[in-house]
Amino acid sequence: MATLSLTGMLHRSLVHRRARSVSALVAMTVSAGVATALLTLYADLDTKLHKEFRSFGANIVITAHANASLPTDAVARVQQAAGADALAAEFAYAVATTDKGTPIVVAGTDFAAVKRLDSWWQVDAWPDAAVMDSALLGQRAAQFVGNERAIVLTYAGRAITVSGVGRIRTGGDEDSRIYMPLVAFTAWTGVGPSVIELQVPGGVKRVEATMAKLQQELPEVQVQPVRQLVEGESKIVDRTHALMYGAVLLIALTVAVSVLATLSASVLERRRDFALMKALGGSQRTLMGMFLLEALVLALSGVAAGFVVGSAAAWAISEGNFHTATLPHLSVLPMVLLLNVAIASIAALLPLRVLRGLQPAALLKGE
Repeated sequence: MATLSLTGMLHRSLVHRRARSVSALVAMTVSAGVATALLTLYADLDTKLHKEFRSFGANIVITAHANASLPTDAVARVQQAAGADALAAEFAYAVATTDKGTPIVVAGTDFAAVKRLDSWWQVDAWPDAAVMDSALLGQRAAQFVGNERAIVLTYAGRAITVSGVGRIRTGGDEDSRIYMPLVAFTAWTGVGPSVIELQVPGGVKRVEATMAKLQQELPEVQVQPVRQLVEGESKIVDRTHALMYGAVLLIALTVAVSVLATLSASVLERRRDFALMKALGGSQRTLMGMFLLEALVLALSGVAAGFVVGSAAAWAISEGNFHTATLPHLSVLPMVLLLNVAIASIAALLPLRVLRGLQPAALLKGE
């Protein structure tokens, strides 16, 4: 009988007081949904942010000492030290003159490697690396040459004719340079690569560890980080973590206040029912257990609905911002469940105090 009575009151509370039940359920669903979305995104956050930062180019620069070239096997040694997932491209530089007598910086490089490393470059057409006389013209450099299809460049008394097949615009020094295949550049100038730009995925710790390893592997070169990129990446990742934690906490507090108001109103509306149960011999522990059970039912229902909604929101956010889908993570479900149960329990504390202080005789007399 006691079980039927408790079940009946719980059913009456959840069904016959639908407005308040729905309000509490929506609040718990919002809490679970936001927590699910943020925790699901958090699970892949570092990977996605580091992937985004890879599009900004190198975060480590390796340079030879003044008037010297890098070892012939430098790229292979750098790649081995940095790991298979790192991107590297070598550059050689010389100051040549155009047929107009204007000095201009010419760089030799591997176009395929640069295209992977510096995907942020704005290039209208990449040259074919197999075509030795093809060139990529910086936006400003193009103004100092005549016929872009037949650019005559002279270095140390040796001339070469290249054809500009594409233009580059970065807003930096690259706009003032002419890029050509490294093999053709070295054969023309006799100058070997002096710079390697390296992009190492991961945070500051991995970048620093890679730099130390490179300096040990190649003691004859200088290894320096691109500090703006490395420090900026670290700050953005840390601040994004803090923002997500703060958002979850703020939503949890807001939901707790909403559920507290709903449960408090529920106790006040049913205080005669509770008083009657006390008068008929119902224990304080039974009444409090029934009330907590109602809060937990709302919390569990909110988790079930919120997990689905939050997973869908995480997928949409990830697809819209990172262009890669984030699939649902069942590993976040226990944390979401714990959060919602904690919110429901905390929100039930004040109503439980009211329930504990009910005086059946006074209430049943209408006082």
